[in-house]
Amino acid sequence: MYHIECDTHTHTIYSRHAYSTIEENVRAASEKGIKLLGSTDHFSSMLFSDYENVKNYQFFFGTNMWPRQFHGVTLLRGCEADIVDMEGHMFGFDNIITKSIVGDEMESPMPLSDMVFRRMDYVIASVHSKRHTVGHSAAENTQMFINALSHPKVLFIGHIGRSGVEFEMDPVLKAVKDMNKALEINEASFSYEGHHQSLCRQVAIRCAELGVKIAVNTDAHMAYEIGNASKALAMLEDIHFPEELIITRTRESFLEALRASGVFTDNIIK
Repeated sequence: MYHIECDTHTHTIYSRHAYSTIEENVRAASEKGIKLLGSTDHFSSMLFSDYENVKNYQFFFGTNMWPRQFHGVTLLRGCEADIVDMEGHMFGFDNIITKSIVGDEMESPMPLSDMVFRRMDYVIASVHSKRHTVGHSAAENTQMFINALSHPKVLFIGHIGRSGVEFEMDPVLKAVKDMNKALEINEASFSYEGHHQSLCRQVAIRCAELGVKIAVNTDAHMAYEIGNASKALAMLEDIHFPEELIITRTRESFLEALRASGVFTDNIIK
């Protein structure tokens, strides 16, 4: 059976519709034999109506306090950022922050997205709200995904199989390969009704044919879900997906892919 040692798309209570703390998630990962956990809370308008207030996003600013090794698990700091326009910009790019969380004037004002991303080991770029794609073509949506993926902090596109946005598969997959990044096969997508499962399968088949790397993750919103990607892995096994293209298969393979992408250059983690 295929298996993963990493779960690099997970959420804590700071995503507001998730139910576990960071320590609960790490303990669950440890108990289930997950050797590397990426905590990637939402960075999105779904959190607060007042998104211009930097204080609402300060939970991202203290992740440097997290130990790199926690209960025997390598812990990475990430976020899942919403793609918000057809240019592929991500949430917070247009919100220029001029004051710190304590109200002091900042010497160098910067976009909220920059304030968050610079603290992250990697970013997942995902579509949740599709409002900005209404009336646009599959080709335009394709370019949107490619533009988002080209951000230097983005490692992979999240749950593209259930984005609900029509796109041209081959151009996106070829861009992923050219950038040495990845697409996600998301366990939670297999819990939704409709064509999500079949689209995930189509994406996976074409990734195998083109040699495109994938990240298999749970999208866990509670600790008990950590590491349980049985449906996604069963599908991959059924199509004989090359295991060497699954970057979450081992701790070492994920760290290697993360560094090879150019997203992560921290040599502290061995």
